[in-house]
Amino acid sequence: MEYQELIEARYSVRKYSDKPVSEEDIRAILEAGRVAPTARNLQTHRIWVVTKPEDLAKIDECSPCRFNAPAVLICAYDNEQTLTHPDSLNGDWSYGILDGAIVFTHMMLKAHDLGLGTCWVGLFDGPKVQEAFGLEGVTVYSLMPFGYAADDCVPNPRHFERLPLEETVTWL
Repeated sequence: MEYQELIEARYSVRKYSDKPVSEEDIRAILEAGRVAPTARNLQTHRIWVVTKPEDLAKIDECSPCRFNAPAVLICAYDNEQTLTHPDSLNGDWSYGILDGAIVFTHMMLKAHDLGLGTCWVGLFDGPKVQEAFGLEGVTVYSLMPFGYAADDCVPNPRHFERLPLEETVTWL
């Protein structure tokens, strides 16, 4: 698949089949995140792979948005190692979330390239995720349920709504 086709075809999957994801595919997705650019190449992202039923049940307690996916990535950044933006007025604007978004996007697109669906989930209880999985010293910024889309899964109709470039871009 050509890159433009890949990015246009990818959509948020909100209904998954029960088919498990192979370890090989999970590793390929993680590798795509590993090579993502990060501020000063510090690579402060931290990812946990959740596939066991008892751990997926913990995810369900922290978010209503697993959508029956057979696997979930917990995506976070290391609080101590991430850079703080020097122009931040209050000193707490972290590159961790920006780096994390790049890593997350690389993984999302790789998953789609492998025929897997993903969803970028921001609706979750971060402290509850940290407590449920014993995560310390990190900020959880997103969950990524992934797996094979259910046969009757379709993109949300709003997925195809895009503003024209003239409304989002200004040429200087």
